[in-house]
Amino acid sequence: MPRSNRPRRPVSGKGTGRGSGKKAGDAPGLDLERARAGVARRESAPDGEWMVRSMTARNAAKTYICPECSTAVLPGVAHLVVWKDDHLFGAAAGLAERRHWHTNCWNTRSYRYR
Repeated sequence: MPRSNRPRRPVSGKGTGRGSGKKAGDAPGLDLERARAGVARRESAPDGEWMVRSMTARNAAKTYICPECSTAVLPGVAHLVVWKDDHLFGAAAGLAERRHWHTNCWNTRSYRYR
């Protein structure tokens, strides 16, 4: 008997039945750019431990002031979100005091007391 080329439809809309084209363990499609931007990395510097998260140009929606150069980080410009990991009052206080930096300003910053 020849094979039918018609796609089989799931029985009563369940989607994991036989012939539905999906496996039971399949995850929905992930946005790689969003996943990369959402992960913070730890950086050590002479002025302490910092958590640094990249903000993509697509996700940058507000205007911020960069603490290094005191100019605006405009919407649609890729930049970094930085907070102190070893804050005196704990991690939550460090996260509450996060700042948005131009990438170049962060990479070339001076290590003076803030």
